[in-house]
Amino acid sequence: MSNTNTRLTFADYLETSDDERFELLNGDLILSPSPKEIHQYTSSMLHLKIGTHARKCNLGKVYFSPFDVVLSDTDAVQPDLLFVSNVRADKNTHDNVRGAPDLVVEILSPTTADRDRTIKLDMYTTHGVKEYWMVDPDSRTVIVLLRGESRFEVSGIYGEDQILCSPTLEESASR
Repeated sequence: MSNTNTRLTFADYLETSDDERFELLNGDLILSPSPKEIHQYTSSMLHLKIGTHARKCNLGKVYFSPFDVVLSDTDAVQPDLLFVSNVRADKNTHDNVRGAPDLVVEILSPTTADRDRTIKLDMYTTHGVKEYWMVDPDSRTVIVLLRGESRFEVSGIYGEDQILCSPTLEESASR
């Protein structure tokens, strides 16, 4: 949608239609198609589990897409799920999250998996996301990545019958 010579900004992004789902990645406006049933079901189950845990332990807030996360003037994403701890609560605004959430969850789909594994992974690293989950509904796995010194490192790969450990949610609970 954008001219390859022009980097769009968050102000340009705000001019897009509310009827369509866009993300702004490195100044390029990307249209995301409507998620399929398995994606929506996976998202709802994760939101239920993470949200219940966060609320019960008073850790922070959990949001689900579509909800903007403004990482910079040329980067605005809508992760499938995100968690903002009480420590980072100042990032929450009425309209969006301004800055890096503690935890971001992307559910891989045929149209978004490449971006989730590359562009968004780099973006989340650059902007300070602490933990990133890539959920693959086809293989029924979740890759949990933790931000190290300069990049994300695999903390664990979990199948559907395993108990997933989130260092970020555990850390928030111990405060």
